[in-house]
Amino acid sequence: MFVLRLNKSGMPQAWITPEEATKYYAQERVLFELGETTKIMRGGHNSQGVQSTIELSSIIACEGKVTNLDGKISLSNRYLFRRDNFLCLYCGQKFKPSLLTRDHIIPRSRGGKDRWANCATACTRCNCHKADRTPEEANMSLIAVPFVPNLYERFYLMNRRILADQMAFLGNHFSKNQRWRIDEP
Repeated sequence: MFVLRLNKSGMPQAWITPEEATKYYAQERVLFELGETTKIMRGGHNSQGVQSTIELSSIIACEGKVTNLDGKISLSNRYLFRRDNFLCLYCGQKFKPSLLTRDHIIPRSRGGKDRWANCATACTRCNCHKADRTPEEANMSLIAVPFVPNLYERFYLMNRRILADQMAFLGNHFSKNQRWRIDEP
């Protein structure tokens, strides 16, 4: 379990380990907690033999340095395929990551950039069929519009094991009309 650390205004800052979260609790730097999932961390024993415990929430807001995150996330196949839910955006079929490729909607050989808004997940067959053409030239249409992930979507893409309450928190801030799922092949 990773804990989602927020700043005092509720903006995601980092995924942290339970041990790191325990440190924030012990230093009394946790301002508020969200989420339903908890984990109990056990510490040492006092002179009466009582073991110390700290109950962690899955989402915590902390005092401290605020990281100015602009939401940018580097484009990688791993994150692209997750953004597109492992679907070929041309034929609409779901594939394992090893059977997917990154397609440049406007081909790089024709000035297209390697950016989120110009990239789509494609199966090998569709990518080969499209080749060095635009979707219109290849008579292929996209089933979804590629988009640049926002800050909350960035945190979804970065973690493969998101708890339900963390997903609900992040999902409330996802771009409108985008369908995000956590079901991976």
